[in-house]
Amino acid sequence: MIKTIDLTKKYGDIFAIRSIELDLREGDLFGFIGPNGAGKTTTMRIIATLLTPSWGEAYVCGHSVHTNPKEIRRLVGYMPDFFGVYDDMTVVEYLEFFAAAYRINGEARRKRVDEMLDVVDLEFKRDAYANTLSRGQTQRLGLARTLMHDPQVLLLDEPLSGLDPRARIEMRNLLRRLGQLGKTIIVSSHILPELADICNKVGIIDRGELKVNATVTEVLRQVREHIVLVVEPSTPDQMPRIAELLRGHEKVQSIEPGDAAVRVILKTEVVDYSDLPRCLIENGVNLRRFSEEELDLESAFMALTKGTSLRM
Repeated sequence: MIKTIDLTKKYGDIFAIRSIELDLREGDLFGFIGPNGAGKTTTMRIIATLLTPSWGEAYVCGHSVHTNPKEIRRLVGYMPDFFGVYDDMTVVEYLEFFAAAYRINGEARRKRVDEMLDVVDLEFKRDAYANTLSRGQTQRLGLARTLMHDPQVLLLDEPLSGLDPRARIEMRNLLRRLGQLGKTIIVSSHILPELADICNKVGIIDRGELKVNATVTEVLRQVREHIVLVVEPSTPDQMPRIAELLRGHEKVQSIEPGDAAVRVILKTEVVDYSDLPRCLIENGVNLRRFSEEELDLESAFMALTKGTSLRM
């Protein structure tokens, strides 16, 4: 759906982006992470055909930004970070105006507007003036406008910026729903945790260069060299027994006793540890918890970038 090859934009001697390589498929929700000024907006504007690259190529649904920009604009919905609303228009009038711009007319226009109000949960504000909406409601109105022509690709530039916690949760849930509908989505942010739990692919850009570009699973796999287990007994007095039984086991590299649980670090090659809980139970240990320690995406990114290249 979206493919870029050596995509580069240069202003004089300054590179806004350099050799960006993306390959996104139908249904991908790509989290584009980076500090302000890193090159996120430049990349998205080129894909949306609003900027011309200095060199390199970008394709949307097989169409080149160089040779077929009009077709790409039919397929893409672009929502900038900041956009204006008309003071003298109600929410319905605002959406009908943009529906007309996309040549959606008559009953089809009214139906489409109603559908979009339902998708972004703004039906209760349909007769309110657009300039009276909260920041979160305005963002949802902008998303409704972006979805009006049912684009296959969505480019959402900082849609969570400036939202209160409740509005951010609502917007993230909405983005998940759009991904489930098969839309290919690039959503940018300068704050990693905002996107970490909704994207299946992620990229980190800094100073115009893509530092990390992989699926969430691949990123976690690159960082985690060992499976780490958390073993919690039903009573604290069994902690020494757990350490005694597992220390020296052929699959265990090391043991780290804690206050309430034992961390068990397995050897690098070990992926099957199903015999370990059986060993404990058969030796009289009652378990409250036996699970893999979760590695969050933010920790993975910090490890991959050594915590120094990004100023978030």
